[in-house]
Amino acid sequence: MKKSHPLRRVVLAGAATVSGIVLLLSLKPASDPGAAQAAGAGAAAQEAAQGGAGAAVPGAVTGDAAQTQYGAVQVRLTVSNGRITKAEAVQAPKGGQSDRITADAVPKLNQAAVTAQSADIDAVSGATFTSEGYRKSLQSAIDRMKASAGASQGAAGAAQVTGTFDGEAAQTQYGAVQVRITVSKNRITKAEAVQAPKGGQSDRITADAVPKLNQAVVTKQSPGIDAVSGATYTSAGYRKSLQSAIDKANASAGAQGSGDRSATPPSKAPEASGNAQAGGTFTGKAAQTQYGTVQVRITVSGGRITKAETVQAPKGGQSDRITADAVPKLDQAAVAAGSADIDAVSGATYTSAGYKESLQSALDQAGG
Repeated sequence: MKKSHPLRRVVLAGAATVSGIVLLLSLKPASDPGAAQAAGAGAAAQEAAQGGAGAAVPGAVTGDAAQTQYGAVQVRLTVSNGRITKAEAVQAPKGGQSDRITADAVPKLNQAAVTAQSADIDAVSGATFTSEGYRKSLQSAIDRMKASAGASQGAAGAAQVTGTFDGEAAQTQYGAVQVRITVSKNRITKAEAVQAPKGGQSDRITADAVPKLNQAVVTKQSPGIDAVSGATYTSAGYRKSLQSAIDKANASAGAQGSGDRSATPPSKAPEASGNAQAGGTFTGKAAQTQYGTVQVRITVSGGRITKAETVQAPKGGQSDRITADAVPKLDQAAVAAGSADIDAVSGATYTSAGYKESLQSALDQAGG
């Protein structure tokens, strides 16, 4: 199943095809100029720390040093069985007020990285620059982790996916959205909406949102992309269809791993293709928050989340209103994203964080 296991994009497939599937969408381009500069400036240090260019220390991966207005931030990850088990900042701003800010922000960022299993984490209030640098370095470390996994799987003869895959049309309040992706050697090289809402204001919204969504897919290489402001329904439909296209591409990887080395056309992409498709109901661990417990249950069919529900949530006082507003949105977002890589609901930060933590636990169970 983005986001989501390392970062889990929830494509629940059997162990027999994992090596082919994990390769798909595995590398995110290092497009940030600051990260690129830091990589160039710190290449020698990184090679020494990681045992030579591109060689990862067993169990540990260190990201590039990201320069911020107040100093460098550099993140090291400890990885076990493909999961981030520990995150730490080996460099962070210091001196004057930076000492206080770093002492407050870094532990929160470290915890968030382990919880999210991705660089898609919230900035810490009052530590905007440190948070941004942390995320850049964290993404760099994650890129290295994935590259290392891809290299080892490639050496084992994992199939490479190339072809064009059409997602299922996703119905929205304003019309259908359908996404087509072009994949070359396990990377999305192009994304396009072959259907999108039209007529009236939808023409303007579609013209503004779809190019941004297309670009985000190629940049992020996953369905865990942000909604475009003012185009909430179109964005949700886009992500749902995108996940379907990725599922088909992954099914193609499974078919190739079974001996078919040709790219499978979208119309013939075998959704099951001999994979052990996960199905059933999985309840995540109860996540404790400042305002109460959050626990999520998901229903999975054919390797996809078909339903998400909150079996425990904060209640009493204002929590009743916040829960009533936030939980339906989070449930819907989990189904749309197919992962725990979902946005927090405004005004429900703690409930959202607990929800995502419990959701990831449920996904872990579903993924075996």
